[in-house]
Amino acid sequence: MSKLVVMQGNEKVNPVAKGLSKSLANLHALYLLTQNCHWNITGIHFSALHTMLEDQYTELATAIDDTAERIKALDSYAPGSIKQYAGHLEIKEIHHQESTDIMLSYLVDGHTKVIDMLRRVLRDAESANDDGTVDFLGTRIASHEKILWMLKSSQGT
Repeated sequence: MSKLVVMQGNEKVNPVAKGLSKSLANLHALYLLTQNCHWNITGIHFSALHTMLEDQYTELATAIDDTAERIKALDSYAPGSIKQYAGHLEIKEIHHQESTDIMLSYLVDGHTKVIDMLRRVLRDAESANDDGTVDFLGTRIASHEKILWMLKSSQGT
C-alpha cells in the first residue's frame, strides 16, 4: 500500500492515486480515440487495421477498469465523469475524417503520452514503496509499448 501522503489544505492526497486518476482520464480518452479510428479507418488495409484497433480498444477497456480498481485499492476515489476528466486530458481528439496515417499518428501520440504519464506515476509509487502499484504499472507500460510498436509498424502501409 502506498505510504506517501501529502496535505493540500485540510485534505490528504495520495500522489500515486492522483497520478493514476490523471492516467485514468487519459485512458478513457485513448479508448474513445481508438474506437473512433476503428470505426472510421479506410483503405486497402482496412480489415487488418479494423481488427487490430478493436483488439486495442478492448484491451483499453480492461486497463480502464484495472486502473480504477488500483485507485480504489489505494483507498482513494476513482473519478469517472467527463467533468472530472476535463482538466487532465492530454490525448488529442479527431473531429473529422482523416487519412489512415494521420489516425495512426494520433494513436501513436496518445499511447506515448499515456506511457509517459504511467512512468511518472511509477516513480511516485517507487518513492512510496508501493510495490503493488509498481507491479501494476510495469504491466500497463509493457502493454502500451506493445500497442505502440504495432501502431508504428502499421504506419505507411
